[in-house]
Amino acid sequence: MKRNMKQWIAEYMASPKKKAMPILSFPGVQIIGHTVEELVRSGELQAQCMKAIADRFDAGVAFSLMDLSVEAEAFGSPVHYSADDIPTVNGTLIHDEDEAEALEVPKVGDGRTGECVAGIKKACELITDRPVLAGIIGPYSLAGRLLDMTEIMILCYEEPEMVETVLEKATEFLIEYAKAFKAAGANGIAMAEPAAGLLSPNLIDEFSTPYVKRIKEAVEDDEFIVMYHNCGNVEPLINNINKVDAVAYSFGNAIDIETTLKAIPSDRLVIGNIDPAGIIRNSTPDIIRKEVTELLERCSKYPNFVMSSGCDIPPMTPLENLQAFFDATEEFYANK
Repeated sequence: MKRNMKQWIAEYMASPKKKAMPILSFPGVQIIGHTVEELVRSGELQAQCMKAIADRFDAGVAFSLMDLSVEAEAFGSPVHYSADDIPTVNGTLIHDEDEAEALEVPKVGDGRTGECVAGIKKACELITDRPVLAGIIGPYSLAGRLLDMTEIMILCYEEPEMVETVLEKATEFLIEYAKAFKAAGANGIAMAEPAAGLLSPNLIDEFSTPYVKRIKEAVEDDEFIVMYHNCGNVEPLINNINKVDAVAYSFGNAIDIETTLKAIPSDRLVIGNIDPAGIIRNSTPDIIRKEVTELLERCSKYPNFVMSSGCDIPPMTPLENLQAFFDATEEFYANK
């Protein structure tokens, strides 16, 4: 359902009571009765999964899968699948400058990208009471999967032109992929750029931010936003990340999010940052309630703060833990 997303964000921040907005999709496999591998290969199942989560939990937005192997696989990277865990890139695609130059930019529809777009189109038909955000990888994080995550750090110093060659091709593809999600009816994309959290301030300015901005400027308008997600230790990089000029940011549990809230402009939505694995997946409802309440007590005074997970919530997270997360948020605001 189309809506003015810039206005929606402004109204959300102005509201005294805010629904939680966790990055939540994969645990829906438990509701629809399918494996993670079946889910990531089928747009129809992805839409069913998102709808099942939306019906079960009163979240502020509906996020699609944060599967950071999809785009690399479209370029030709090998991917390892699992019945109950998120797919991972399994091997290096590009080893030298010649391979970087020869790398072909895939078409939207290659690999599983067509299924992901179809899933968003169907999800937007099924979920109309909240915005739908499609998951997409960031340019540097995609380049890191194509070149190897450790190797790209070295190449940024030793062969920057090779990194830039791959980044140009990654960005070209991601623009078209984002446009496909936009055409499918999504209200925006949540762009995961965690690998950029490993860079120095100078390197993130060179190898991530300009490419993120290029994607954002190619697709963003009043009805379609780019949420920037980085679950790395971004505290030393926050002034650099501000240069992305996103309307919404998502940060992970590697940081003190209150410190970040003080540095991000107050007219930008900031979501985070309960540990998705250590707390939401692997603790108890009582611990989750305590963590959520304590974070809200610290950060709800910032109107642009919204309770969320620090990253994508793992597929086998107990549903009662998720319920505790939402209940704690709702109860906090009910008592305000």
